[in-house]
This record gives sequence, structure tokens and C-alpha cells, in this order.
Amino acid sequence: MGEGPKRAALMIVGEQPGDQEDLAGKPFIGPAGRVLNAHLEQAGIDREDVYVTNAVKHFKFVWRGKRRLHQSPTVGEINACRWWLDGERAIVRPKIVLALGGSAARGVLGKPVTISRTRGQPHPLADGGELWVTAHPSYLLRLSGDKKDEQVRMFRADLGAVAERLGELTER
Repeated sequence: MGEGPKRAALMIVGEQPGDQEDLAGKPFIGPAGRVLNAHLEQAGIDREDVYVTNAVKHFKFVWRGKRRLHQSPTVGEINACRWWLDGERAIVRPKIVLALGGSAARGVLGKPVTISRTRGQPHPLADGGELWVTAHPSYLLRLSGDKKDEQVRMFRADLGAVAERLGELTER
């Protein structure tokens, strides 16, 4: 399971645990988690009010010397963990699910998603919630220069839009 309030209005879904997350048994506590937390704070979203989980529940890696290096999950691995993610969503019943990256979006929807075509707008879910899609914060860590500046701006805008929409939905 992920962590956070069991009736959180916002659920954030990542791809899979990273090395530090796997060792600690907590989602988003490594470098990508620090990036996410900083941007959540900037958007006015309190991480303590958010349920955070991953689409794939195990850390897929290869050894490089003494280091465990991340490997992307396969479609089969995403599909194999989907029942678990669906169960978390059924328990939490978030108004908004924010998928960080294509693997997370696929875990929610069960089909491939292109971030550039789906980001920045709500996508209705069968349970009455909304799916929002953005890049994974680890992607931002791998960029530099103008491309990084542009992607960070887009990530901030995505989180700002989610915060605004969350405010609209929770005022009802």
C-alpha cells in the first residue's frame, strides 16, 4: 500500500518504488520525492493531505557494482499490479488521481497514455473521479538547460492546475 489519509481528495501515483523507497518501504522519499515535495508545496498542496502510491509495487533494478539501478517496468508488471492500485483507489476514493508519468497513467487506465497529449486537463474516471497526468519528477532530474526549464515550468503548471481543481471539487 501507499501512504497518506485513507480518504484523501488527491491520490498521487508514481511508477514504482526507487532504491531508497524500496529499502524504507515508503513512497517518494528519495531524490524524486524531494522534487515532488518542493513542487507540491509551491502549488499549495500539503503532502500530509495526499495519498501517495505507485502503480508497480516492487523495485525493478539491475546491479551495477554495489548500486541498484532502476529499470522501467514492463506492461505485464504494470498490469499484474493493477488490481492492487484499483483496490487502493476503491478504499481512498480520491476526487483526483495525479499520475506521474506514462507507467502510472497506464496503471490507472489500463492502456497506454502519451503525457504530451493528456497533461493539463482532467480525464473522467469510471468511479467519478478525475485523472490528471504529468511527467514523473525523476524525469526532471535527468534534464538540463532549456529543456529542463521548460519541463519544470510545465510540471509546476500541471500541479497548479490540479491544486486549483482540487479546491473547486472540495468546496462542493
